[in-house]
Amino acid sequence: MSTFKGIVSEFPDIRIDFFRPTPGQRPPLACFLSHVHSDHLAGLDTLLSPFVYCSAATREILLQLVKYPCRINFAQGIIERWKQTYRKQQSILKPLPLDTPTCLELRPGYQIQVTLLDANHCPGAVMFLIEGDGSAILYTGDIRSEPWFVNSLSRNPNVVEYTHGLKTLDKVYLDTSFTKNIPFQTKAEGIAELLGKVAQYPEDTVFHFQAWTYGYEDVWIALSKALKSQIHVDDYKLKVYNSLRANELSEYSNPICPEAPALVGFKCANKAHGGCLTSSSSSNVRLHSCEKGNMCEAAKGPNVVRIVPMVANLSDGTGLVEIGVGGGGDDLVKETEIAQGDWPTFLKSLYESANIPEDARQGIGKLIQQLAIHGHTLLLDLITAFDEGKNTAEMGKVCQAILERSKDMSEKTIVADDLSTPATKLPKTITFPYSRHSSYPELCDLLHIFKPKDVWPCTVDEDQWLKEGACLGVPRYFTIS
Repeated sequence: MSTFKGIVSEFPDIRIDFFRPTPGQRPPLACFLSHVHSDHLAGLDTLLSPFVYCSAATREILLQLVKYPCRINFAQGIIERWKQTYRKQQSILKPLPLDTPTCLELRPGYQIQVTLLDANHCPGAVMFLIEGDGSAILYTGDIRSEPWFVNSLSRNPNVVEYTHGLKTLDKVYLDTSFTKNIPFQTKAEGIAELLGKVAQYPEDTVFHFQAWTYGYEDVWIALSKALKSQIHVDDYKLKVYNSLRANELSEYSNPICPEAPALVGFKCANKAHGGCLTSSSSSNVRLHSCEKGNMCEAAKGPNVVRIVPMVANLSDGTGLVEIGVGGGGDDLVKETEIAQGDWPTFLKSLYESANIPEDARQGIGKLIQQLAIHGHTLLLDLITAFDEGKNTAEMGKVCQAILERSKDMSEKTIVADDLSTPATKLPKTITFPYSRHSSYPELCDLLHIFKPKDVWPCTVDEDQWLKEGACLGVPRYFTIS
């Protein structure tokens, strides 16, 4: 989860991926949003100025986002319409094209040049190359710097000056979600492993892919093609991805992101071609990714095989868990929240509860305090409808959900494949490696092509880093020479 506070010291008049007021800092003249995962949206729902620059895909997805309880209430007929969370920000969200240096005037006589670069993370996710006034920085946002990606980036004409030693970046603001020296399988290797496992099952097997966030679209596309089946998703997901389609009123309009045609279809001449996503849960659909609070009957079946992504396969045969690491763990299932101002009251109630073990109190309290320091709301893993943000869940269930989340948020957490069925049968849970964030070796490869003067970590577990003797914010923590 990102702990970046939005401040870029080289360009103090801008903010990136953090939109709450910062004590001691003057208000920004421009803001930037790298992608739609919730840990990068702090304060955006109340921001009315200045402009927020992002990719076109990020803008479209953001304007479709609806909080989870509202979606479930709508699906159950309790309310008549969705309430889109960021609709009020429509006028300040300004899309910029990728790979196109763009000059932005922040005030009379002062401008910066911004270039958006693909981040290989989720639809619309970008890095920002920002240049001006003798300074240059690269903000990666969330990034997966696989070998092919680094090779492609080194040849990108917009950064070739920096990757071939003609200029030097002052700083790279880096996605440090993973800083342990553990190699990850590439996305392609993970998908290939998944397809090999799925192919072992009978042709009438129904699968449910548990992807609750953006960034697994390539997995959908590959599964759909391999199994020759569309993927049933809930109406909300379909609405979000449909917003990325090309303008069908124009024959020559391009989709807003490259994944869109494969996901939701396109039109060629007068013929419409469907995508791999569908709202139909008919019997010929073998793949499901419908919402856990509004799951179709087919996906609830006792013989359904779950597909669960992990970060990586480890050498001891276990896997590094994905949920809660690196942010965005539940962005397609926007959950109940405890607002920042409610934390003191909640902690008091927590500590007064006689039903909560002492070790659980300490773990939950530490998690909440860490989130409070970094300005984030607390997401609860509850499927509970509530009125306008008023949580009606029982305290015990709330505490249990938070405790589970606090355990999930450690990248040390590992699990083995679910082989609970007899050895003679195929498992009912398939896991496969598919990280949306870079491994430590991949981060070193990225820094190697740039050789910046400095590195600023954007995801920091200060206690753990200090315990390991890491020095925050300096490049010696990475191999970049």
